[in-house]
Amino acid sequence: MITVRPAIPLDAPSIARLLNEIIAIGGTTALVTSVTAQDMVESMAYKPDQSAWHVALNASEQVVGFQWIQPSDQLPAEAAEIATFVQVGQTGLGIGSKLFNATSKAAKALGYVWIRANIRADNDGGLTYYQSRGFRDYGVIEDYKLADGTLVNKTLKRYDV
Repeated sequence: MITVRPAIPLDAPSIARLLNEIIAIGGTTALVTSVTAQDMVESMAYKPDQSAWHVALNASEQVVGFQWIQPSDQLPAEAAEIATFVQVGQTGLGIGSKLFNATSKAAKALGYVWIRANIRADNDGGLTYYQSRGFRDYGVIEDYKLADGTLVNKTLKRYDV
């Protein structure tokens, strides 16, 4: 059984562990260096009146996924950026769907008109996930340079709230 609730700073160590496992495997996120719990606390604190963070918990109350929306300097005020991460080995179990149900409601409550997903073009799972939620392609960023110098293309998808 998966439950979803707003994330709190006490979730930061679990969020960082989950994200670091994904970063270490590589290939699905633009992040290439590990994060700390403090990094996650600071990210959660960014414009809290314009952001929403949710965690998915399993029956043992362990974080098995998280998702956030927040404003971006690259977007107009009526749009938010989204990011979604599910624990390695736990994809395809409905965790992302439950997270997005909570996030889309939060986006509407925050007054957002649309949400942008900025996904590595080689992240087939991420592209499929956002497409299945109703996001549609609207742009491409070619040769995006990751922090380690790797160049990747990124697909931009839009969801109208």
